Amino acid sequence: MNVSAPSFAQSTWLVAEREVGSKLRSKAYLISTGILFLIALAGVLWGGFSAQSDSRTPVAVTAETAQSVADVPTIKPTEVADADAARALVADGTVDAALIPGGDAPFEYTVLAKDSAPTSLLQTLSLTPQVELLDPSATNPGLRYLVAFGFGIIFFMAALTFGSTIAQSVVEEKQTRVVELLISAVPVRALLAGKVIGNTILAMGQVVGLAAIAIIGFTATGQSSLLAGLGAPIAWFAVFFLFGFILLAALFAAAAAMVSRMEDIGSTTTPLTMLVMAPYFLVIFFNDNPLVMTIMSYVPFSAPVGMPVRIFLGDAQWWEPILSLVIMLVTCAAAIWVGAKIYQNSLLRMGARVKLSEALAG
Repeated sequence: MNVSAPSFAQSTWLVAEREVGSKLRSKAYLISTGILFLIALAGVLWGGFSAQSDSRTPVAVTAETAQSVADVPTIKPTEVADADAARALVADGTVDAALIPGGDAPFEYTVLAKDSAPTSLLQTLSLTPQVELLDPSATNPGLRYLVAFGFGIIFFMAALTFGSTIAQSVVEEKQTRVVELLISAVPVRALLAGKVIGNTILAMGQVVGLAAIAIIGFTATGQSSLLAGLGAPIAWFAVFFLFGFILLAALFAAAAAMVSRMEDIGSTTTPLTMLVMAPYFLVIFFNDNPLVMTIMSYVPFSAPVGMPVRIFLGDAQWWEPILSLVIMLVTCAAAIWVGAKIYQNSLLRMGARVKLSEALAG
């Protein structure tokens, strides 16, 4: 009885299932993923509860001095009957300082403290000129840095981890000659496509898991306003990461196919590793530079980080993510075509490293 060979789609899915299954059966992978999720959850919860904690300076005031700090958001006033009651609260440590009536002009009160007056209180009470903000709605620099760091580290870790996994898998199959058995059963391009799809599923699984952790953590700590502001950036990050990882995965597989030993992987994958690392360091050091962030949001290798950050900051027009995504898709298609050609022409060549020109020429 003749058994028909599997179609290209069936072959691709078989390889993808093999990639996913081998990872899910790996205790090391499951443990490392679990640790990653726990660290992410701890970080989100810590940040959320820290934001909720009352960081105001406790100060005792009397009826005469209460108005001096009534509208100051960094002061937590406690009104008492008189100066003696205020002194008692300072003495037993209930408050950090007290404002009691009496003092030299232009002040009408005196700051009372146990051993040293809180710097934050003195800065609040000091005479300062009127301040006018041209952009009062600008994002807090600390929050901008944390969001940029979050997107950067997730892209960096996921892309590098699974890109390296693909490269090691390709070289291991070449080194053990398993690849010769595989391509006798499935087409070479189906083998490449299956590896890319399988590892993309795993990488996206981690990204979705981290997004779910962020949602749960921010909800549990009452950071609904921050979560609402991160909704669109997270969604766009997932879309850009999907195609950005496919682009990188195809190139990692192609680069690994050019060598036959594990020791030689670095010689062909180092340039790709640099491309993965670049967006992380750029967004860390230049997240407050509009020009650099704009350029990053259109370069395919950094768009998964640059564009979501700009969307969060409100710097991107509605059409910019769409245009950047179109550029990403075109680049992704070109990378897959080039990667498939290199992979197909290099996979069965053993021994010395295959030169790029030879791999492209076949």
